[in-house]
Amino acid sequence: MLGVYNYTVIMTYVATLVSFFGMTLVFKGGDCSLKAALICLMISGVLDMFDGAVAATKKNRTEFQKKFGIQIDSMCDLICYGVFPALIVFKLGNGNWIITAISGLFLLCALIRLSYFNVEEEERQNATSDKRTCYLGMPVTMISLIFPCVYTICTLLKFPLNGWIGAGVLSVCGLAFITPFKCIKPKIKGKIVLIVIGLAVLAGFFLLKA
Repeated sequence: MLGVYNYTVIMTYVATLVSFFGMTLVFKGGDCSLKAALICLMISGVLDMFDGAVAATKKNRTEFQKKFGIQIDSMCDLICYGVFPALIVFKLGNGNWIITAISGLFLLCALIRLSYFNVEEEERQNATSDKRTCYLGMPVTMISLIFPCVYTICTLLKFPLNGWIGAGVLSVCGLAFITPFKCIKPKIKGKIVLIVIGLAVLAGFFLLKA
């Protein structure tokens, strides 16, 4: 069978399937389905956070396996953090053409960001063996935390998340994807902070009523 099937890519495959399941929930409608979809988005984000560290534990990967890992990770990211959030906002927008257009442009920004990263990462690895310390532009995976945070804040303020708020989030994040500012890659402490924030957001999902 074509592909790579060792443990270094399993988390990437699982994240893709979790996001696909989340997409099916989007079209069921209702606040509970939206919450469940956002939880799927967060789970995908957590899996992505650690898949690189897991892949790095396999020291004898061939050059083909390394390149395959880069490609499959970006393809997964496009589905999980490009298509998935765009579909959520599209559904919230109830067919509004402006919100639909913003959702499409967000997806395009994610596609451009990931394609640019692939080329940049390949050139970087050819030039040095040092680990990456920063990114250009905001990583697309950040949407997996930002979007649920916005939902929780809206719930706390008793102002339900709607298509226009979602479109605003996608607009800001989409621009951040393709704006060439330096974004520090989080280390262990940074990842712990992100996980704590994610757990707080998850608690808000169950404790707060829309």
